Amino acid sequence: MTLIKQDDLIQSVADALQFISYYHPVDFIQAMHEAYLREESPAARDSMAQILINSRMCATGHRPICQDTGIVTVFVKVGMDVRWDGATMSLDDMIN
Repeated sequence: MTLIKQDDLIQSVADALQFISYYHPVDFIQAMHEAYLREESPAARDSMAQILINSRMCATGHRPICQDTGIVTVFVKVGMDVRWDGATMSLDDMIN
């Protein structure tokens, strides 16, 4: 049987959301840089440069600077033998 504490799940979700708000995936940064190098339009290059600068500022300053807004979708797989230790909330409420 696996025991998961309510506070541990809540903290894990919060930590994951903080991480994705500060750091872009490496493949995205590399692709954006390669596109920047190939781009011929000065306006498009300036926009891409600003995205790359903002991304670096996010990572180094741990402050989200987004180009776009969105909504978080969380996918959870819970095994058959999972028990919630000290849970006073539903799984949905813990994630939210």
